[in-house]
Amino acid sequence: MLTFENHDLSVAIIGASGAIGGAFVRHYAKQDRVGQVLAFSRTTYDWQNDKVKPVILDITDEQSIKSAAQHLENQSLDIIIVATGLLHQDTLQPEKRLADLASDSLEQLFKVNTIAPALLLKHLIPKLRRKTKTVFAVLSARVGSISDNRLGGWYGYRASKAALNMLIKSTAIELGRTRKQMFIVGLHPGTVDSSLSKPFQRNVPEGKLFTPEQSAGYLAQVLENLKDDDSGQLFAWDGEKIPF
Repeated sequence: MLTFENHDLSVAIIGASGAIGGAFVRHYAKQDRVGQVLAFSRTTYDWQNDKVKPVILDITDEQSIKSAAQHLENQSLDIIIVATGLLHQDTLQPEKRLADLASDSLEQLFKVNTIAPALLLKHLIPKLRRKTKTVFAVLSARVGSISDNRLGGWYGYRASKAALNMLIKSTAIELGRTRKQMFIVGLHPGTVDSSLSKPFQRNVPEGKLFTPEQSAGYLAQVLENLKDDDSGQLFAWDGEKIPF
């Protein structure tokens, strides 16, 4: 089981201004063993907590990602969580049928859900501490599982998350050869009461619509419970392994 050997943990949350990202910031800032939480977002925010350090980051701009990584200088991190994602905005809506596909929408979805996490992996992995157990976790989604797809639809979102899952797997394989104490995992947060899920909450079963704080707490526990062969996997909020 994963145990963090450092008792002054450094945690980075990407997408800190979002519902789940903000909940992760608050969750880790409350932990006695956490010394610092780096809150990455497009805009600064007063977290009213001395442990939390805001850092400006635009995940759709590789130069911004490079600058954020350079901001860390020689600092080492124990946990990195990418809590970003795009399902809908303005005129972009999940496709119900093939005829709804549009190149602009697909580009936006892949830019946020796939390309951004890939570049974050590229630039931030070197910032994870060596010779101790560390985690790089990315919010993915159950609907990105090809084998679990029974309803169809949501073409762009499903495809962008499926591609993200492949990136997670490939990165875990590559780094597993030299960084055996590093875990690269995807996380399915469940249905969380946020702007992303608002239009789709009507059919959520009772007790399965989580607050951001609930979801972040569940997912943090999943990270605590990781075992040696869990890198490269996709986990649900309750610890279930979701097949790709």
